[in-house]
Amino acid sequence: MAPSQISIAVIGTFDTKLEEFLYLRAQILQHDPSLNVILIDAGRSVTKHEAIIIRQDEVLKASGFKGDENALRSLPRADLIKTMINGASAIVQQLQGRGEIQAAIGLGGSCGTTIASAVMRELPVTFPKLIVSTVASSDTSSYVAETDITMMYSVVDVAGVNEVLKAVVDNAAAAIAGMAKAYAKRTEKGPSHTGATKKGVGITMFGVTTKGVDAARKWLEQHGFEVYVFHATGAGGRAMERLAREGRLHGILDLTTTELADELVGGVFSAGESRLTAAAKAGLPQIVSVGALDMVNFGPSDTVPKEFEGRKLFEHNPSVTLMRTTEQECQELGQRIAQRLRGSCTKPELTEVWLPLRGISAIAIEGQAFHDKVADEALFTAIKKGLEGSAIRVVEVEFDINDASWSEKVARKLSELIEKKGEKGTA
Repeated sequence: MAPSQISIAVIGTFDTKLEEFLYLRAQILQHDPSLNVILIDAGRSVTKHEAIIIRQDEVLKASGFKGDENALRSLPRADLIKTMINGASAIVQQLQGRGEIQAAIGLGGSCGTTIASAVMRELPVTFPKLIVSTVASSDTSSYVAETDITMMYSVVDVAGVNEVLKAVVDNAAAAIAGMAKAYAKRTEKGPSHTGATKKGVGITMFGVTTKGVDAARKWLEQHGFEVYVFHATGAGGRAMERLAREGRLHGILDLTTTELADELVGGVFSAGESRLTAAAKAGLPQIVSVGALDMVNFGPSDTVPKEFEGRKLFEHNPSVTLMRTTEQECQELGQRIAQRLRGSCTKPELTEVWLPLRGISAIAIEGQAFHDKVADEALFTAIKKGLEGSAIRVVEVEFDINDASWSEKVARKLSELIEKKGEKGTA
């Protein structure tokens, strides 16, 4: 059902950036006067203006803060920001949940970006989100995380409306207006327009597991599934787990769990300690494997920490250096996989762990740089031992992870598990 009016939430600190936000509002309305612009004040002090729809005191109330404005001002800066984030998040989530907004936009420096991005990270993936920010040209991973926030660099500081900032904000206004209208149109048409009538499957992939993942993806697509491939670079694993938590996936083919190696050893692609838990907690059918656990990821070769001098390295490309995991590290990885699955699975009968005995990546097969039968065996043994006595099935297969026969077998089995769940009426 189409909304009565397409609305855009504008999240900002109006006590310091009111002029800039009013210009953003004016530009959105100039691009389309029919749009409704909802200014939400997450500033430190009360700001009065007729264009502000949700006042600072309303945001403060939504945060649960009990003090007055003086008490708020006395808070340490970090605590004050957290308070305003909590309030703005609660309000924006309510608006989005009721279908009363179709996009969100923010504007500011590091503080404004912190507030806006924290609010936007709580919104569903594919809901339009955009921030014009002074920090958008640097590492934005802490702001974006595993979500789809669009970051636009402001070029100049957000401090006064000048020719450059006007042009940047105008671009952002046009973008968010178009995104909001596209979102409204897409959601009006419903699931059949987006492909959501198909059952969604998430698959993790890396360069060294691409061949196997592609074959599994094609099999699943040919059998009627909507497949989402996630690059296992930390954010990719977190994004897949987020979609699992949001109920947007019906099954997981977690073939590439390399992010656990980076978490353990200190590589650049860690997905954090919650990796491998979301699908299990949601009771989703899943097949977990050990793709690319033979490696830890670093940047260019000169960025590999000195503590790893003498370790076996492989230059994947000029920007990525791989380091072979040791027997001891592989043993620990196997134990962690078993512990996380055992500790998280609500429906262990829908989870299986598949082990490709002839190679866990393209460079771990016999004759390749990372072939290490002893380390692989330590990984396999730890997983099998850790899952003994559980209802989680371990399957050992005499293929490498990129073998076409392996790909078909794991894809077919996941399809069977999804069908099994459906037969139980829990899909």
